[in-house]
Amino acid sequence: MNLDQYLPILLFILVGIAVGIIPQVLGYILGPNKPDAEKNSPYECGFEAFEDARMKFDVRYYLVAILFILFDLEIAFLFPWAVALKEVGMAGFVAVVIFLAILVVGFVYEWKKGALDWE
Repeated sequence: MNLDQYLPILLFILVGIAVGIIPQVLGYILGPNKPDAEKNSPYECGFEAFEDARMKFDVRYYLVAILFILFDLEIAFLFPWAVALKEVGMAGFVAVVIFLAILVVGFVYEWKKGALDWE
């Protein structure tokens, strides 16, 4: 077994680790360190917390988050299709048109049901 073929993989891993760690270390060393009571408080939203941290969230928050993930992931399926458009031919094109039609129907349904309305 020749270990030379693993050198690019090792270099890729080392560069990835360096890109992740070096900016953090530089920021810690060179960054300003002036802590005060406001900076060290657990809530940096501009006002003091006035309710229990274990309060219930509105279901619409989760619904919008799930819808975002759903549509974001489904749009990600369009990139491989666009790259392989010539290879998949007309059958692939029709399949993606059906896929997008189902997405549009789902989006219109959610819109009409008011799932995207934020009060």
